[in-house]
Amino acid sequence: MASGLLALLDDVAALVKVSAASLDDVPAQVAKTTGKVSGIVIDDAAVTPKYVVGLDPARELSIIFRIAKKSLINKLLILSPAALLLGFFAPWAIGPILMLGGAYLCYEGFEKVHSMFSKKHGGGHDHAAEGLKVITPEELENTRVKGAVRTDMILSAEIVAITYATVADKTLMTQIVVMLCVAIFITLAVYGFVGLIVKADDIGVHMAKEKHHPQVRQIGRGIVKLMPNFLVILSYIGTAAMLWVGAEIIAHGIPFTSHALHQLDESLAHIPALGWFVKVLVSALGGLILGAVIDQIVKLVRRII
Repeated sequence: MASGLLALLDDVAALVKVSAASLDDVPAQVAKTTGKVSGIVIDDAAVTPKYVVGLDPARELSIIFRIAKKSLINKLLILSPAALLLGFFAPWAIGPILMLGGAYLCYEGFEKVHSMFSKKHGGGHDHAAEGLKVITPEELENTRVKGAVRTDMILSAEIVAITYATVADKTLMTQIVVMLCVAIFITLAVYGFVGLIVKADDIGVHMAKEKHHPQVRQIGRGIVKLMPNFLVILSYIGTAAMLWVGAEIIAHGIPFTSHALHQLDESLAHIPALGWFVKVLVSALGGLILGAVIDQIVKLVRRII
């Protein structure tokens, strides 16, 4: 019996050593994955503030917390388990799902660009506005949160799928831990940054108070003046990133376009910054065109229905 117990302890010790060795690779895998999803993270961080701006300033952090909580729950309890199950039972389905998400991002990006130009060229009295439904601030807040969570769900699905693809050849324990770490780290980073952006004007007002040093007051006033323009620029960056990320995901799922992007990378490999910019520009333009096509298809389906 004693020998049997010793053998069991030896097996447990060996299992612990294997698990520890696999977990040693977790930080490297988390860093590698974070680099791969950087475009999606930029998109998420740039898009989210627009859902908060214009609401009650006292509710801004609470709204961001609501969106962040739902984002983390979606990543940990829905998307990560779904990715693991798909990776085990139907790994072929991950690529098409990623491409569907990319198509949605292109469609939403095109809608935002179309909305920007419609506002610039639109003028006069809008008779359609007379029939708009009046809603309460609470209803507006809930609508904004739902919109933010819907967009975040698509972006989070892309992040989780890319994370799984990065660690698909690792042990199950490593996959689970890496996906857990990436989900928590990215959610905290994105929504921490969003919270800082949204409350930057309040920070500037506090710094501009008379009790502070003149240089501190000057910086505070500069922040307050800068933020409106910064938020506008950030919305443009978010829209461009949405088109770029969506198109690049789709391009990598199609052999011909994936090969074309790879050739573009190689042709400008001697100037990395220029190569990155050209690839982003080409992807964003491609995403805009694809979004326009999807928009026409959606309109046609609506007419038929």
